[in-house]
Amino acid sequence: MIQQIIGQDAGFNSILQYILSITAFLFIWILLGNRLQMIIWIWNIKKALKVLSEMSTKATNQVIEKISKVAGNDFEISNKVKMFLDFFVIYPVDLDPNGIIRKLEHLLNTERKRTREFVLSIAPTVGRQDIDNFENLLAIVWVLNMIYKYVRHNLILGEKTKSPYILMQLEMIIPLVMRYAKAYYDALTSFINLQPIGDGIGALVAAKLIHGQKYERIVEDTITAEISFEERRLIVVKAEGPSGVVGKPGEAISKIIEMRNGNIDGIIMIDAAMKLEGEETGSIAEGVGAAIGDPGPEKYKIEEEATKHRIPLYALVVKESLEDAITTMKKEIFDAADKIIEKIKAIAKSYPKGATLIIAGIGNTMGIGQ
Repeated sequence: MIQQIIGQDAGFNSILQYILSITAFLFIWILLGNRLQMIIWIWNIKKALKVLSEMSTKATNQVIEKISKVAGNDFEISNKVKMFLDFFVIYPVDLDPNGIIRKLEHLLNTERKRTREFVLSIAPTVGRQDIDNFENLLAIVWVLNMIYKYVRHNLILGEKTKSPYILMQLEMIIPLVMRYAKAYYDALTSFINLQPIGDGIGALVAAKLIHGQKYERIVEDTITAEISFEERRLIVVKAEGPSGVVGKPGEAISKIIEMRNGNIDGIIMIDAAMKLEGEETGSIAEGVGAAIGDPGPEKYKIEEEATKHRIPLYALVVKESLEDAITTMKKEIFDAADKIIEKIKAIAKSYPKGATLIIAGIGNTMGIGQ
């Protein structure tokens, strides 16, 4: 009997100890849980920030080394490049949308002019292809530097204010931020070696169409060539390669339409498009509209002229991720070029003989000639 009572008391004490332990744990978690969670968030963010810092530093050093091989004076170039990483553009006021495209185009032209002047100031003897290449390299380093500074800013702000909301949001987007940063870091190798990138699929299609044909520069960094396809005239537009430029396709298309007094039967635009997760790299989609990843001015010119003269706008896009777009062109994307050409021919055949169509290959034409 006594043993039974002792056994019951022991069991009751065990249950009581268990309840008290749980209660104590919950009490401590209520008091310290948020603080512990913030410590974990900060640790994860700092770990990512260290990687971002290394990426930014290595990328900057690689660009400085690349420019120094051509221009010499490594120390002076290093200081100037690091100062240039704080370069910025103030976008025009959009409260009154009237004329905003014109203002934006002026700022973008000024930005490029200033960047080219900077390149020439540190490497005055380089040729045009090197200037274009150094522009791209500086743009990549600038992006990596801004990603690093953005993460660092929010981390310091979160620590100073002890705000769990800032730190929580930053920690939640870190995987996406790191993915973008790695894509730009990997892109550096492609740009240093002047290898065609995924974004150049439109330029590749255009180059295949006009290969061996005579062409002319119609506007800055942009060429055009006329070819014949089953008694139909195709006017092909692309950025002038093989340096890494995107040209001014909107201005070129607008000029062609004006030169022909609006007598254009259709415009077919080819470009890369961001794929959704689960979609296959290199898959092709067909639609309508101006297929061009432009801040505004070039796309606006195309849409204005097409609308003014009631010219149908066709869009053919190749699906790819950000990583695919800015790194060396994958085989799946390269193979899509011939499939796009077949679709262009199919659209052209839907027009009567004697029709004139503009074929615009959009994208960075680095490593892709004509």
